[in-house]
Amino acid sequence: MRVLLLSAYDAPSHRYWRQGLIDNLHEYSFTCLTLPPRHFNWRIRGNPLSWLNRPELQAQYDLLIATSMVDLATLRGLVPNLARIPCIYYCHENQFAYPESPRQRRPLEPLMVNLYGALAADSLVFNSQWNRNSFFKGVESLLKSMPDEIPIGVLAQLSAKACVLPVPLIHAQHSIKTLAPFDQDNPMHLVWNHRWEFDKGPDLLLALIEALPPGLPLCWHVLGQQFRQQPAQFAAIKKLLEGQLASWGFCADEQVYQSVLAQSHVVISTAWHDFQGLAVLEAASLGAMPLVPAGLAYPQWFTSEYCYGTQEDFSARHIKQLAQSAAMKIAAFANGVMPLLPVDTKPWQWPQLKHQYVELLSRVCSR
Repeated sequence: MRVLLLSAYDAPSHRYWRQGLIDNLHEYSFTCLTLPPRHFNWRIRGNPLSWLNRPELQAQYDLLIATSMVDLATLRGLVPNLARIPCIYYCHENQFAYPESPRQRRPLEPLMVNLYGALAADSLVFNSQWNRNSFFKGVESLLKSMPDEIPIGVLAQLSAKACVLPVPLIHAQHSIKTLAPFDQDNPMHLVWNHRWEFDKGPDLLLALIEALPPGLPLCWHVLGQQFRQQPAQFAAIKKLLEGQLASWGFCADEQVYQSVLAQSHVVISTAWHDFQGLAVLEAASLGAMPLVPAGLAYPQWFTSEYCYGTQEDFSARHIKQLAQSAAMKIAAFANGVMPLLPVDTKPWQWPQLKHQYVELLSRVCSR
């Protein structure tokens, strides 16, 4: 079976998913077109132009898979060959649920790209239930805000072809470390491994570090994709962690990165938005215990033992309460008051999820 796979904003999590498909679905022959993850506004609206004269679009395929950053409706209109191919629209994220940047308001165009793309696809797939729910809530809110001429049944049409299928984990489940009591010679390793942008919660991470009791035996790894402009909190975080900081910044060597995750006891998320939490899931598969907010997609994967705060106080208005809740758990782990609990990530590995992907691709192709 021949598959055309389009990734219009090929960020690390998108590449991770795309490479997983190629490496694990050997029954299919993939042709991939990708665009680099920069110049967001141009990329999400301009990808049909960027690809317009690519000969790959004129070849014969059995299936088209596009990420939700692809302006699918426009592309299928400009390239009639693609309009005849059954299509899966895979949503790593949705533009309705992104928190607004302090520097700019959310434009309408990315929302419409997502909506038109979802309508133009034969199957609509989300990587988490929270992603699906926030998308439909956002579509409903957008349509209600429009002045007139809104068709009936849009949400029902989208819901009928929607399902949830997470990005599978590539690395096999590792065994949980044997833990000796933590002390200054044997500190507890904490890793924070997210994009260095405001939506990943550097303000909450800073508040968490400030809330920690002094003298805890901790060793920190602050990793993740960096950009030319970074939230100001990172400079303060680095200063606060002086003497406890073992890793800082982006790790380009994949083996070194995996090694850091494997030696970490706890992986922390302070994200204000996370559609699946792949960075946390990957670290958990390598033996780190998740410590995540009780919101977003996280409750779908982790029980309350792994969460801090509540869904009710999950907002920047309650940042101090969230920080104190997370800090109390870290102190309890470091002092041996609470045990570090392993997470079984096997249900999210490729061997367990492959049959669901095969069933999805076969079902859409059969149409």
